[in-house]
Amino acid sequence: MGFSELLQEVGGFGRYQWLHVTLISIPGLLMASQNLLNNFVSGIPTHHCRLPANHSFYNLSHLQVDEKQLLRAFIPLDSSGSRLDRCRRFVEPQWQLLALNSSANISQIQTEECLDGWTFDRSEFLATTVSEWELVCSLRPLKQMIQTIYMGGVLAGAIIYGGLSDRFGRRSVLIWSYLQLGVLGCSSALSPSYSTYCVFRFLSGMAVSGVILNGVSLKVEWIPTRERTLVGTLTSFFFTFGQMILAGLAYWLRDWRKLQVVVCAPQFLFFAYSWWYSESARWLVLKRRSEDALKSLHRVARINGKPEIVEKLTLEVLHSHMKKEMDSSRLSHTAYDLLRTRGMRRISICLVAVWFSTSFAYYGLAMDLQKFGVSIYLMQIIFGFVDFPAKLLALGMLSYLGRRVSQAACLFLSALIIFANILSYMQTVRTTLACLGKGFTSASFTTVYLYTGELYPTVIRQTGMGFVSTMARIGISLLFPAWCTGGAVLAGCFACFLPETLNIPLPDTIEDVEDKWTGLNALDQ
Repeated sequence: MGFSELLQEVGGFGRYQWLHVTLISIPGLLMASQNLLNNFVSGIPTHHCRLPANHSFYNLSHLQVDEKQLLRAFIPLDSSGSRLDRCRRFVEPQWQLLALNSSANISQIQTEECLDGWTFDRSEFLATTVSEWELVCSLRPLKQMIQTIYMGGVLAGAIIYGGLSDRFGRRSVLIWSYLQLGVLGCSSALSPSYSTYCVFRFLSGMAVSGVILNGVSLKVEWIPTRERTLVGTLTSFFFTFGQMILAGLAYWLRDWRKLQVVVCAPQFLFFAYSWWYSESARWLVLKRRSEDALKSLHRVARINGKPEIVEKLTLEVLHSHMKKEMDSSRLSHTAYDLLRTRGMRRISICLVAVWFSTSFAYYGLAMDLQKFGVSIYLMQIIFGFVDFPAKLLALGMLSYLGRRVSQAACLFLSALIIFANILSYMQTVRTTLACLGKGFTSASFTTVYLYTGELYPTVIRQTGMGFVSTMARIGISLLFPAWCTGGAVLAGCFACFLPETLNIPLPDTIEDVEDKWTGLNALDQ
């Protein structure tokens, strides 16, 4: 007897679970907006050097040429010869270049950097952080630095909030994370400078970790064993829809400050209704708060239409179901326990490799949509749409082949496709392969979130989730396709050494993990 039997007694996957899972999953619609926001907030508009102040188009209006042609006298063409150079201009106007049959040797003409700033095209973006703070040419690395700092915040949040939630509860940290993201996310839209914006994005990244990791655990710990696969996969579609919503909002607003507010303001609504959540009864029991756990179970039973269970379910019954887990959880646990025993050590090492490579491949494809030569808004919708068949495939694999095979297969297939993308030179083929690779890495993410929650025991689940997801954020700013391929292959091999969790009750203690791992080793031998 264990907590899984208690869940069945209070209604299994009943009305409460439906509401609970739906309400926790809805914020996922905007988590995609947070992770991929830099594609639009820091989009790079077409630009060229601003003309010297003494050469305005108003003063040159007597010339019988249009504005685009007139720029040829001030701005050289880039190395491809197809567009104006974005970072240099002629020291002196070259009027002879306006002649149709001009034979001037451009390479000999003296140029200089954009001393008066840049002129930005407003057809694709009205305003971005790049156009506002002129993060182009020599300052272009600062554009990518925004995303790196944000991911640093996500990493810090995974470490800090993972440990705090195992100590203070999933619900408390989740509620705080909603409020933090709402306040700091909206505040970032008021940033007067680049450095201020980066600070707000770092703190927002911390909150995003708190929302995602605690939301996953709070869902998993209230879901019966049989329904975990289906619910875990279907709720991941909220993130998929969120990618498409982001494209629509960005296309509609086209202003980075407005977009920042619109994707963060709903967090106040999530904060308001999150007080309805029930804390994980598993966690409450293992933290010696049995009375609170009993109240939560009674509440769930009433919402699920099982009022008769309220009288039958007493503290004695609860303790009899959880006696083994309570006896095993008397000691306090730290991150060291993730590596202290053989089974936990093996799980943690393998999951680190899987999380690192999955995130590496995913963000390597999803974080620079302008490189595909297609409208950035259309590309975001395509990248979101491709997740639907990929995740349905993952659902089938998870249900019939198990977690281990599904995880390894997604990683190997994504590695194969990314490698083919590296070898291809045709833009259309590269874009198609990138979409397929994005689909398989999304399926891998869906699998690893569910898998990690099932592998780690309740007493240290959030610490474990924080630890392995931390590895997913390390090195994202150093993405290279070859690394993505090699890492995915290596992680696929590591995934083969993880234990299978299909239709197996969640472990509550480290001893549960060791017992299951030992049993697996015995079978393998």
